Amino acid sequence: MTRLQCNVTSCLHNADRCCCRQAIIVDGHDATAATDTCCGSFDENREGAFQNVFKTPEDRLYVDCEAIQCIYNEGRHCVADSIGISGDGAVRPEQTECATFQMR
Repeated sequence: MTRLQCNVTSCLHNADRCCCRQAIIVDGHDATAATDTCCGSFDENREGAFQNVFKTPEDRLYVDCEAIQCIYNEGRHCVADSIGISGDGAVRPEQTECATFQMR
């Protein structure tokens, strides 16, 4: 599992800069830079409607990855020890990115 730090505090799944999902997907099949990627699991927390009552923030989780040109992508799974998801204030997945992406 990959250590994840997520600064997308506008995401429904974000609690204490950790993700409350057990797995995420990074999109960006044709990505050649981090800005070409995004967190495909992003859901906007509209007006703070979600409160983390039943979910537990995970600092390690499975990361499926469609950014096939990334050096950390092995068989569409991220093998980096840790990654960062950026995009604070995002309202759409396209406003997020995998800040750890590195082109092969």
